[in-house]
Amino acid sequence: MKLHNLVPNPGSKKNRKRVGRGISAGQGKTAGRGTKGQGARSGEGGRIYAQGGNLPFYRRLPFMRGEGFTPPNQVTFNEVNLDQLAEAFKANTDVNPESLEAAHLLRDPRNPVKVLGRGELKVALKVKVHRVSASAKSKIEAAGGSVEMIQ
Repeated sequence: MKLHNLVPNPGSKKNRKRVGRGISAGQGKTAGRGTKGQGARSGEGGRIYAQGGNLPFYRRLPFMRGEGFTPPNQVTFNEVNLDQLAEAFKANTDVNPESLEAAHLLRDPRNPVKVLGRGELKVALKVKVHRVSASAKSKIEAAGGSVEMIQ
């Protein structure tokens, strides 16, 4: 195979539609814009202010908070519960983000990990994660394990 033999897959490339080039081309006269009206004019689209009676977009912006607004800097944690740790790990095991990922307990390995207190823990584990809830910490230490925070 040489460079001059390379061709794109069939159907992957399509020629641009040349509108307004005569009646036989199928897109002559109004060139697919219909007849008259705002959409038929050049510079179509109007202003962002004109929204048919709705409050215009740029006037709504400062007030968009609450249910429809997601804070841009919020951190999403991988939440892992004690009952999941009890099933996945044996006694005296190191529990860290890498071992949790290997056990398929993380939704997104790039996010930090938080251990929550649902369930009971019977074995001692060495937990090294980003955050631990107060109830989870007390249950881990009651079972003879240790908790260490990482950055």
